[in-house]
Amino acid sequence: MSTNRTFTMIKPDAVANGHIGSIVNDITKAGFKIIALKYTKLSAEKAGEFYAVHKERPFYNDLVSFMSSGPIVAAILEKDNAIEEFRNLIGATNPAEAAEGTIRQKYAKSIDANAVHGSDSDENAQIEGDFFFSADERF
Repeated sequence: MSTNRTFTMIKPDAVANGHIGSIVNDITKAGFKIIALKYTKLSAEKAGEFYAVHKERPFYNDLVSFMSSGPIVAAILEKDNAIEEFRNLIGATNPAEAAEGTIRQKYAKSIDANAVHGSDSDENAQIEGDFFFSADERF
């Protein structure tokens, strides 16, 4: 059963490039309600925990290093069909392949520095949201 919530992170590259406001604006203009929002920085240990599913992959260490390199913005979003709608809004992982007007097409620099994370399933959205937010931080 699908839910109406998803999780996103504005990644260190987009934060460093000053895109927080523009990305949040794109998200809200697309009809998403912000349930929780946090500006924070992941330690290498916390980034490793978050991306533990990729631990055996060759890009894991670079990913952990990148995600702990600067502040991020974490958010839980709500909208009907949230997972699919948000993944359409952010576009393909590789910004060169992302559709015109998507967040990654507008703000990402590369497949690695791709501006935002979006949950790929209801189960992962729940896990990822719980990683960053307690129940009393959701509104």
